[in-house]
Amino acid sequence: MENNTEVTHFLLLGLTTDPELQLPLFMIVLIIYTITLVGNLGIILLIVLDSFLHTPMYFFLGNLSLVDFCYSSAVTPKVMTGLLIGNKIISYSGCAAQMFFFVAFVTVENFLLASMAYDRYAAVCKPLHYATTMTTSVCFCLSIGSYTCGFLISSIHIGDTFSLSFCRFNVVHHFFCDIPAVMTLSCSDRHVSELVLFYVGSFSIFFAVLVICISYIFIFITIFKMHSKAGYGKAISTCASHLTSVSIFYGTGIFMYLQPSSSHSMDTDQIASVFYTMIIPMLNPLVYSMRNKEVKRALTNVLHMAK
Repeated sequence: MENNTEVTHFLLLGLTTDPELQLPLFMIVLIIYTITLVGNLGIILLIVLDSFLHTPMYFFLGNLSLVDFCYSSAVTPKVMTGLLIGNKIISYSGCAAQMFFFVAFVTVENFLLASMAYDRYAAVCKPLHYATTMTTSVCFCLSIGSYTCGFLISSIHIGDTFSLSFCRFNVVHHFFCDIPAVMTLSCSDRHVSELVLFYVGSFSIFFAVLVICISYIFIFITIFKMHSKAGYGKAISTCASHLTSVSIFYGTGIFMYLQPSSSHSMDTDQIASVFYTMIIPMLNPLVYSMRNKEVKRALTNVLHMAK
């Protein structure tokens, strides 16, 4: 990757420039990040410790929690540092690293959600063949494929973004090094780079959405054919948490990235960014666990053993 820039660092404007709001915002972000860490790492620990949770569904949930923890940690600590001590400067290489890991893990989550949709399809539509369909090797292949695609696509985006020249402006109108916010600072022609961002992002998102939609078409057809109210309720309950996470994740992603650059407003982008950098990683453990009897049972057992 050719480094043809004169900029050695970037200045992140952060969530606010009002000194009176920085401490309250720091406390809010700290609480959100703490819940995110405890929730996601707690789920991973429960899945590792409880053998009853060693199933495909919880294997993917554990990976989802790991990814949520990682991409939240790529952004949130720097945001808290800026709010607490006012250090909003990030080096050129630090900006590239933050962008790389954030994009990588967000893209991994994109493909993990598609893998989880396929898992739900197998559980609802082919329950008698579920054990032979979602084998250990299949789960590992889907997981490894998600991580591989995530880091490959992130490499394309980072190479594309930082091949641009940054020779005058270094103030990022954002609270982290997001691709559109950094691209706007370039003093070179970024038309091709914006096309790469749009088409590569579109491909990864719509491929995953296509898998999810096809899976749920078959799931809903199967559900509507059910005559048992208990089976109907169980199937709906099985899919509700995943559908909630899918709606939030893709709603903010499409709003952020799949619109022309002329339509971008940095203020509205920041609001959407708060959702997918901080809120979604905090909500996912709650969405998947609060009403899950198996997770509650595993938590009770672990707490009982700790005593």
